[in-house]
Amino acid sequence: MNKMTITTPILSALLLCTVTLFSSLTYAHHVLGRPSYSLNEDSNTPPSMAIETQIGEYFVTYMVFPAFPKPNEPGRVNIYATRIDNGAMLDQAITFTVRDDTFWGESIGGATEPEVIGQQHIDDGVYRQGFLFKSRGSYIIRAYFEKNGEPYELDFPLQVGAASPVGPIGAAVGFIFFLLLMINIVQRKRIARTKIQQGHTA
Repeated sequence: MNKMTITTPILSALLLCTVTLFSSLTYAHHVLGRPSYSLNEDSNTPPSMAIETQIGEYFVTYMVFPAFPKPNEPGRVNIYATRIDNGAMLDQAITFTVRDDTFWGESIGGATEPEVIGQQHIDDGVYRQGFLFKSRGSYIIRAYFEKNGEPYELDFPLQVGAASPVGPIGAAVGFIFFLLLMINIVQRKRIARTKIQQGHTA
């Protein structure tokens, strides 16, 4: 009997399970964009991060509130942008999008299509974008604007809820180990049956 004839159905089933696993790791996150004042501006809630960076002709500072975003609880992103040469504030609409920050999402695609959560204009020198995530996970928020025909993109990570103790890579490694173990068991059973048949025909 051909070796592939025995193992192909099992391998096909295992590969189908693999695709199902990867799909479950990259399901849609369903972000709800909120108005710019999701949190009270006078709140003492500390930001989870406050990062300063240079992008093109602008010096940008962004903050995320609260310190530990949780599913189904509102949060906010604040962005300050000024020109490097003269300190003038950016006065251009900024579009905010979000996508899953997962290895398998990048590899397989589909679920990581960016989702627009809002477009904000400057208000008292600050761009404020609220958010509310229904599911915990790792995400990438992108702030996008154009100035003088030049596109500007600023990505920053956001962890909502507790991080998974295993993670998608760990789950994949475990599944691959399980896959190899099942193949080994199938091969051993095939060899055992072959020896029994040869013993009967001898």
